[in-house]
Amino acid sequence: MHFKTEKSCVCADIRLETVIFAGIMRCGLFLYIGCVAMLLLGYLPVWAGGGKTVLLDMSPVAILLSENGAMPEESVSVYPGDMYTGAAPLEFRFLWRESADTGDSSDETVDYRYEWNFSRDAAFNDIFLTRFDAETIYSFQESGVFYVRLITTNTETGKTDSSDAFIIRIAESELKVPNAFSPNGDGVNDVFRVKHKSLVRFNAYVFNRWGQELYRWGLQNIDAGWDGTAHGKNVPEGVYFIVVEAEGADGVNYKIKSDINILR
Repeated sequence: MHFKTEKSCVCADIRLETVIFAGIMRCGLFLYIGCVAMLLLGYLPVWAGGGKTVLLDMSPVAILLSENGAMPEESVSVYPGDMYTGAAPLEFRFLWRESADTGDSSDETVDYRYEWNFSRDAAFNDIFLTRFDAETIYSFQESGVFYVRLITTNTETGKTDSSDAFIIRIAESELKVPNAFSPNGDGVNDVFRVKHKSLVRFNAYVFNRWGQELYRWGLQNIDAGWDGTAHGKNVPEGVYFIVVEAEGADGVNYKIKSDINILR
């Protein structure tokens, strides 16, 4: 190549090796900038088999599965640092990442160790349960305040990170038994149901005036109640008797004996 100047002509011999070296240096610079950008964005590179790189986005979340014996009507998500107050039994699914339930096969996490800690104090000095899974399901059966955190450890580098705590508060128990209902098919007060909160054990028995058991139900179908039938037939109007035995998440034991008035 020739470069002209005002006084002379300068010849430059640029070798092919020089061009290749410059290209490599430029690619290396872009790679360096990319790695710095990933670190600034809060991503952790994970080197998987075959030289594959996956970005591990750590964003734990807790998904509400059931509360007070019933599934939630709407999706409920709780994040580290949040407090959720509910009634037992309260079941959550804890995930290491909010989108981890998508089943994306690119989530290569073999180089990470997961540790979920469940504690009764915010400093985690009273850890009563530890689980070593990327996700776990737990049902809270006792009243009080509980703290849950996720600790991740890179098994290659030994680097450990800990999330803020999920704060789960279980309310005290409650049980109220009504004394009348009207199963006449008008859509109003057709089913006899108890009002309850944070019960971990429940059994109810209905008897007629001669002491014969007509119906019973338990915790699993506590909200189904009694529709005023026995052996597939409507029972007549009158006074019936109910015995309820239950236990609250706060340790309170209930034994209630009461009348039920059926009005048709």
